[in-house]
Amino acid sequence: MLKTALIQMNSGPQIADNLQQAGDLIRRAAHEGAQFILTPENTCHIKTPQSEKLQSSPYEADHPAIPFFAGLAKELGVWILVGSIAVRVSEGKVVNRSLLFSDQGKLVAHYDKIHLFDVDLPTGESHRESNIVQPGEAAVLAETPWGKLGMTICYDLRFAALFRTLAQNGAGIITVPAAFTVPTGQAHWETLLRARAIETGSFILAPAQTGTHHGDRKTYGHSLVIGPWGDVIADGGTEVGVIYADLDLNEIEKARSAIPALKHDRQFKV
Repeated sequence: MLKTALIQMNSGPQIADNLQQAGDLIRRAAHEGAQFILTPENTCHIKTPQSEKLQSSPYEADHPAIPFFAGLAKELGVWILVGSIAVRVSEGKVVNRSLLFSDQGKLVAHYDKIHLFDVDLPTGESHRESNIVQPGEAAVLAETPWGKLGMTICYDLRFAALFRTLAQNGAGIITVPAAFTVPTGQAHWETLLRARAIETGSFILAPAQTGTHHGDRKTYGHSLVIGPWGDVIADGGTEVGVIYADLDLNEIEKARSAIPALKHDRQFKV
C-alpha cells in the first residue's frame, strides 16, 4: 500500500509566496502519514503576461524551489514530486520542468514537458506556451520504492502514445500535474485521465491548480487519483488543500492481467 497526497494550489505571481503555500500543505500531508506527496504544474508561480513569467523565472543554479523542496523532502522523510517549475535556460526560453525528490532530499529525476499548450479554444481563450517554453525531448521513468514512475505534465495528457510507452517500459504509476483551463477541464479532464489509466492499467496521479490567478487566468481544479481499472479514487473539488488516497499496488497487475492490452500491439498499414 502507498499513501499518497495531492496538493491542490492556487499559485500566484510571487515564487516565495507559492513555496510557502506548497510547503505548508506538504507539511500537513506528511503529518497525516503521506509517503508520496505531489504538487501541481506551475507550483513556483503563475504570472501574466508571458514576458513577465519569463523574466521572473530563475536559472537552475539560482532557483529557490530546488533547494527548498529538496530540504523539505529530507526533513519530513517523504518523496515529493514538484509538478513543475519554470526554469530559465536562455534569454528567451524556460523549460516547464517536473522534479522528483527522494525522502533523502536527492533529486532522483526531472522531466521537461514535451507537448506544449498552443491552442485557440471555442470560448475565445488562446494560449501559446511555446512563446517562452522550450519543449522537452525525452520521456522519463524514475525508480521509486513503489516501482517505476512515469512523469508527464498537463497537455501531455492528450498524447496517449507517451503514456503507453511509459507503461510498456515498466511504469505502474504515472503523474500528470496540471493547470487545466476551466472549459477544457469541464469537457475533458476526468475523461482523459480515466482513459489513460484504463489504456495503461496504471494509477494516474493528477494534482491540479485551481481558481483565479494573476492576470485573471482561471484553472479547473479537481485534482484526481484514478485507479488502474479507471475508477476515480479521489477528487479534490475546487478548493485549495490536500487530497489523500491509499493505493493498493497489487491492483496494477490485476488490471493488466485481466486485459493485457499492453502486450497486444500489432503492426498495421495506413
